[in-house]
Amino acid sequence: MRLLKAADHLRMPWKNGGGETAEIAVHPPGTGLGGFDWRVSMAVVAMDGPFSVFPGIDRTLALLDGEGMDLAIEGHGAHRLTPASPPLAFPGDAATTARLAAGPITDLNVMTRRSACRQRVTRLRGPVMPFEPRGRWILVVAVGPSTVVVDGRTVPLAARDALLGEGGATIAADGPVDLAVVEIDAVAGS
Repeated sequence: MRLLKAADHLRMPWKNGGGETAEIAVHPPGTGLGGFDWRVSMAVVAMDGPFSVFPGIDRTLALLDGEGMDLAIEGHGAHRLTPASPPLAFPGDAATTARLAAGPITDLNVMTRRSACRQRVTRLRGPVMPFEPRGRWILVVAVGPSTVVVDGRTVPLAARDALLGEGGATIAADGPVDLAVVEIDAVAGS
């Protein structure tokens, strides 16, 4: 697995111009917002407002820090996200509006092109027994400082650092961790 340091994440404006995102990884590498098969990023949401619309994209959001955010997703109801809640999957082409519970939040945003990929996002906290993600692509994002053991190799991660790899891996904790694990598989025929 390749280490992606937080300081090296690519910063860019949101599609709707309402803020800034830190792109952790994208496939194919170097693709813009219109051409990716999958994209993993983080964003600070500092005010209420609409989300960017991404036709043909499925999204999963996980709240990394902050008090909370209420999402109104057209056709999918209202949802409260907090750092303790499970990641929320929803269609990126559904009109979505966010209202902050009490000040800015930071979220992890996983997007996959529906015709090309599927995704799963799992939050791992505390001491972790071996976890074996099965996606074609695996991305491990450190929510807070964490030391993980990947296939027997100890890797210290600063907050917001990530590990990216292809194929299976065994992940375990060397002490308490706070991680988001993203598994992405290609859709058959793509």
